[in-house]
Amino acid sequence: MARANMASTTGRIRVGVGGWTYEPWRDNFFPKGWPQARELEFASRRLSAIEINGTYYSTQKPATFAKWRDATPEDFVFSLKASRYATNRRVLAEAGESIERFLGSGLAELGAKLGPIVWQFAPTKRFEAEDFEAFLRLLPSKIGGLNLRHVLDVRHESFLCDEYLQLARKYKAATVFTDSTEHPSFADLTGGFVYMRLISAEADLKLGYAPKALDGWAQSAHVWAAGGEPEALPRVAAPDATGAVEPRDVFVFMINGAKERAPAAAMALLQRLGFEPPDLP
Repeated sequence: MARANMASTTGRIRVGVGGWTYEPWRDNFFPKGWPQARELEFASRRLSAIEINGTYYSTQKPATFAKWRDATPEDFVFSLKASRYATNRRVLAEAGESIERFLGSGLAELGAKLGPIVWQFAPTKRFEAEDFEAFLRLLPSKIGGLNLRHVLDVRHESFLCDEYLQLARKYKAATVFTDSTEHPSFADLTGGFVYMRLISAEADLKLGYAPKALDGWAQSAHVWAAGGEPEALPRVAAPDATGAVEPRDVFVFMINGAKERAPAAAMALLQRLGFEPPDLP
């Protein structure tokens, strides 16, 4: 078995890092002498997902997405960070052209490997209900016949309110859960899947996190995937005890902090989840 198949009563748990081109990972995560041109091939066979950050800074070409698709295993998934030109603006309601340009840049070339799209907002961006809803209305549910899954990475404390939660749920957009001490961290469910960005790895720990912490993240992922809600994580509001329990997919990314430790942290978490890496090409 190449990948960990959760039981039919649970969603799929995927774990990865941000990007794959990082010099400190050479002769560390990547084997000594491994060709740089084949780093994605290696990373995608030791992880089950990767969040692409380059799409936040610049527009990619359809051929690039197709190349990424062809270099990775059949059931691998890419999460994409949406263009900063769509989210880093004073009036979000005016982001339509930027959103269309990003979504039309060739994402559909990824096919079944297209995972969630992360819309990241600046820490200074405050929650303004009317403008934020206007932005959410601009996000399509499909592109090129593919269903889209949207994730909101909100970083200002003003989003810690019921009004935001209700809007996100209305438009079926997930909200990032993070272990950051600098940004709001809340585990309220707003979409049909869970998206975790763990950014507090420590350089002096071999795996970035202590074993107990990794055990805790694995347990939380299992609870979410089975349709539950981890009790120990912070929320804006109490979970709805009357709601239906439905399996949901969970995405976990070791994305920042001590970045040199991210692959080790991700692989240690995958090991706890029963992941068995496929053979290298």
